[in-house]
Amino acid sequence: MECQECHQRPATLHYTQVINGHKTEVQICEVCAKEKGYMTYPEEGYSLHNLLTGLFNFESNPMGASHGTTFNKENDLQCPKCGLTFTEFKQIGKFGCGECYHTFASNLNPIFRRVHSGNTEHRGKIPKRIGGNLHLKKQLSSLKDELQNLIMNEEFEQAAVVRDKIKEIEQQIDQKEKGDAR
Repeated sequence: MECQECHQRPATLHYTQVINGHKTEVQICEVCAKEKGYMTYPEEGYSLHNLLTGLFNFESNPMGASHGTTFNKENDLQCPKCGLTFTEFKQIGKFGCGECYHTFASNLNPIFRRVHSGNTEHRGKIPKRIGGNLHLKKQLSSLKDELQNLIMNEEFEQAAVVRDKIKEIEQQIDQKEKGDAR
């Protein structure tokens, strides 16, 4: 496929942008991509650090032009312990200390959504072969939460079904614990 801009070189970059449900696709060569601002990374290559800081910089335009930042120099958040500002964090992609997590907490959710495909809560994974009762206890906890919600919404028939599932799981946990004690 040839470049949509110069029509001379083969297209090596396929760029897709979706804004407010409107999808735009461009297929261009490397030279035109640099001229048009589609490629803004350094000549020596694109590092993992560049990728991460690009994900953190959620306020910039993907085509390279900056919209500006929410914070200016006067009111940029700064960690009281290490002195790192939120702008510096976005540039380097690392926190200076553990206190930075608390200081910048209100600004981290948009970053987590981008990095974790929309998820902002890490629940972890438990390997099946060594999980033992952990899987059942996790399932039991979620069913108890569901039961409370059903009771609050006065959905008593569904609550009874969930209650029965809870009893079954509690029995399974008791049986496994008795089996492990032998």
